[in-house]
Amino acid sequence: MSDQMIRYGIVGVGLMGREHIRILSLIPNAEVAAFYDPDETSRLRATQLVPSAKSYDDFDNFCKRDDLDALIISSPNHTHAQILPRLIQNSQHILIEKPLTTSIEDAKMVSDLLHDYQGIVWTGMEYRYAPPVSYAINEVHIGTIGQVHMVSIREHRHPFLPKIGDWNRFNRNTGGTLVEKCCHFFDLMRFILQSDPVSVFGSGSIGLNHKNERYSDETPDILDNAFVIIDFDSGARAMLDLCMFAEQSTEQTEIQIVGEAGKIECRQPSATVTIGLREESRPNWKLGNYRNPDRIDKINVPIQSNIASGHGGATYYEHLAFIEAILNKRPPQVTVDDGLWSVAMGLAAEKSVQEKRVVEIEEILQ
Repeated sequence: MSDQMIRYGIVGVGLMGREHIRILSLIPNAEVAAFYDPDETSRLRATQLVPSAKSYDDFDNFCKRDDLDALIISSPNHTHAQILPRLIQNSQHILIEKPLTTSIEDAKMVSDLLHDYQGIVWTGMEYRYAPPVSYAINEVHIGTIGQVHMVSIREHRHPFLPKIGDWNRFNRNTGGTLVEKCCHFFDLMRFILQSDPVSVFGSGSIGLNHKNERYSDETPDILDNAFVIIDFDSGARAMLDLCMFAEQSTEQTEIQIVGEAGKIECRQPSATVTIGLREESRPNWKLGNYRNPDRIDKINVPIQSNIASGHGGATYYEHLAFIEAILNKRPPQVTVDDGLWSVAMGLAAEKSVQEKRVVEIEEILQ
C-alpha cells in the first residue's frame, strides 16, 4: 500500500465515530484532520482521542473544508439523506455508515444523487470484513461447499447501547431494529449468496427491552427479537434469529452456510470457522455413521488485540480496503446499491412483522 496520507473528516463522533477515530489511529497513512458534531460532549471525547483534529460545532463551516481526502458519515441514521447533498460539493471520497438511510425513498434519492459522483462512495457494512466472516465467505466464493442452499445467522446479544438523545430508541430515527441492526446481516446473506432477495417473512416483538423508559411521554417502539426468513432468486433461502436481550451468550454471532458439498460455520467472538465436507459416497448411512471427523476442519482466525475493539477487527480491515480503493482508483467493494438493498430487506422485514404476512421485495422497491 502507498504511504500517501489520507486526511479524513468525520461527521458525527458519537460511539461509532469515535471507533473510526481509534481505528484510523492504527493506520500509518490515515489521519483524522477534522470532525463535526452538534453535541459538545461528543466533541470533547473525540478531541481527547485526536487532539490535533479541528473540532466543528457548525456544519456549514465543516463543509467548507476542501483539504480533506475522505469523509466518514457516522451521524444518526435519519440524518444521512439530509446531509449528503451538502457533503458532495468537493468530490471527496465518502464512507457512509450503515444503514444508508431509514426509508427506501431516501435510499433511492441518495443512489440517484451519487450516480455520477466522481469520488468513491462506500457503504459501511463492516461485518463483511471481520476476519472469521471474511474467511468463511471466501471459502464459499471459491466453491469449497459448492452451490449454497441455506444461510442461517444468529445474533444473540446485549440491548442497544445508549446514544446521544437516545435517538436509537425510535423507529422513526432508525428505520426499525431490522434496518438499524440487521441491515448488516441482510447484506451478508445477499453477499454470501450472490443473489437478490425475492420475499421476506418476519415475526418479532418488543419482548423485554426499554419498556420502562420514557422520553417526553413516549415509549420506545423498537423490536428486540425476531425471526426473519428470506427467499432469494437463486432458489436459496436465509434465516435471521435475533435476540437483543441475550447478553450472556457465549457466542454473539453465529453464521451457518450449507451447500451441496458441505457446511461452513462461523462464530464470534471466538473467531472460529468450521468447514465440514459431505462424504462423496455414503454407504454407512443406514448404520448411523453420519459424521466423519476427518472431513471436518476447525480453523482459529487470529485477530490482533489492538484492532479487536473495532467490531472484532472488521472496522480496521474495512478501512484498509477503503484506503486501497482510494489510492488505486478502484471501485468500492460495498456500493450504494448494496446499501439500498440491505435497507429494502430490513424495511420488508419490519413490514412483515407489523402486517403478519409475507412481503415481496418489489412492494418495497416500487
